[in-house]
Amino acid sequence: MMRAWILPVLLLLSGSALATGQIIKGNPGTAAALLLAFLAFAGVNSPLIFPRSIGAREAQRRSAVDGRPVVFWRPGCKYCIRLRIRLGRSARRLHWVDIWRDPAGAAVVRAANNGNETVPTVVVAGRPHTNPDPAWVREQLSPSA
Repeated sequence: MMRAWILPVLLLLSGSALATGQIIKGNPGTAAALLLAFLAFAGVNSPLIFPRSIGAREAQRRSAVDGRPVVFWRPGCKYCIRLRIRLGRSARRLHWVDIWRDPAGAAVVRAANNGNETVPTVVVAGRPHTNPDPAWVREQLSPSA
């Protein structure tokens, strides 16, 4: 879990350093824009946005037991972020697999998408759905899940 924080922290430090340099040069507007951009990149790659990822095998095992969908995603993917935000609190009721951290998850996604690592890929009842509508994903959650 500690490795998940490395990129966001590096982005924040880099953005702060660049912004400081712009302030010293007398460009506060540029400094603010740089800092906001790096803050946005850090946020997109932050483990706070997505529920804790588990391995593909564990997610598939849990899904077989509780019937909850499995979401295969990767950091920085705007479609994954859209899905996560539009699911709201319901997102915690799904099993999330980061394909950049789990080779087995990446293999599942490639098998479902003609060799491409297209995400989000949501597996419901053993059937993959590539970039599904968030409202549809929410409907797939049973009330008891």
